[in-house]
Amino acid sequence: MAYNKQTEKTPMPEQDPAVRVSNFDEVATGYTEEMAVNEATRCLNCKHRPCVDGCPVNVQIPDFIKQITEGSFEDAYKTIRQTNSLPAVCGRVCPQESQCEAKCVRGIKGEPVAIGRLERFAADYHMEHGQEKITPPEPNGHRVAIVGSGPAGLTCAGDLAKLGYDVTIYEAFHTPGGVLVYGIPEFRLPKSIVQREIDSLRELGVKIKTNMVIGKILSVDELFEEGYEAVFVGSGAGLPSFLGIPGEGLIGVMSANEFLTRINLMKAYKDEYDTPIYRANKVAVVGGGNVAMDAARCAKRLGAESVYIVYRRGESEMPARLEEIHHAKEEGVEFRFLTAPVALHGDEEGKVKALECVNMELGEPDASGRRRPIEVEGSNHMIEADMVIAAIGNSPNPLIRMTTPGLDANRKGCLVVDEETMRTSREGIYAGGDIVTGAATVILAMGAGKQAARAIDEYIRSK
Repeated sequence: MAYNKQTEKTPMPEQDPAVRVSNFDEVATGYTEEMAVNEATRCLNCKHRPCVDGCPVNVQIPDFIKQITEGSFEDAYKTIRQTNSLPAVCGRVCPQESQCEAKCVRGIKGEPVAIGRLERFAADYHMEHGQEKITPPEPNGHRVAIVGSGPAGLTCAGDLAKLGYDVTIYEAFHTPGGVLVYGIPEFRLPKSIVQREIDSLRELGVKIKTNMVIGKILSVDELFEEGYEAVFVGSGAGLPSFLGIPGEGLIGVMSANEFLTRINLMKAYKDEYDTPIYRANKVAVVGGGNVAMDAARCAKRLGAESVYIVYRRGESEMPARLEEIHHAKEEGVEFRFLTAPVALHGDEEGKVKALECVNMELGEPDASGRRRPIEVEGSNHMIEADMVIAAIGNSPNPLIRMTTPGLDANRKGCLVVDEETMRTSREGIYAGGDIVTGAATVILAMGAGKQAARAIDEYIRSK
């Protein structure tokens, strides 16, 4: 097939912003077969494969893209699945623009190949047309426990199951999926997609026990007593950070974690569910990451007339994906850059009515490499808001650390691990994902799960 010299990505069909802002259906509707082949033929099939180097789970990107050009869509999916247990998820929420696509040679003189969109296409094609049943491998007689069913835990479980391990996942919530189901809205990642990926792992033989809070119902040491030879801790970072400013106890002030959990996991986005959730007309979301974008866009869909993103740096410093910022703007979310909250003000009933802020200017770079925001004296002003959502990050729940003797953590409460093996300070205990890094991306958590699976396999075989 002829090489496609098109300099821009094949556009992804999307719902019209005026329509989608009133529903929770997926924003991007996916490539057709013709669109996928057209985009795939933009790939140069480079010999040195820089895109693969940019992928935390080492997907053989040129191989699956070439298979799409040939119309071998099911083979493309199989190629992705060799190293990625959650292709339909990654195709939707992975920040390809800063990873695989950032290394794409086509990006030097135009836009890179739309690797994420093609991964999503292959995964969706398989879900619609795939007939082949997954056959569990021969058991190897060894047992491993996984704590948490988020992206790190699911990936570690999948990789170990493929090697014949008897794997059981212990999930604290009533539904598996971790941040994939409680944190990411339906319009970005449909719950049915996550469920299909989890079903695939179950077909591999992975067992999942829900409503199991490790550190309370069972300790990590009790898991070893039950016969597990290694434990992987991938329990995420579900403890929200708050603003630490006066008025934070007012009615209508909450964490993005709670807001999104009520919408996603507790199904407040569905009319048939009577989920208690605070609804407001003017909403201020403090933060500049993907979680802030998700909270703001959800607030719009729940009927808020005015939604503001309040961020203390400029737009170019925002950690959120460019696509999410673009979609939020299309949907009418207003951005207040170089703005930081200093206090919350309420009415006589104790409900929040305004967010007091100050203007900021950027100074020299801080430890993160971004320019440090500095308050502009005398710039205090009010933003009217009857709901304020804090989306400024999460840290790990200390429960596992507090109930597992000898498990080292840093000052932020994140578990300390060897970067190569993901082994903790305790023999046989491994960890990865947000419980190690703090809140980060799905794909980085998956990469950590893969590393840990390799190390656990070597550790058990060496015994």
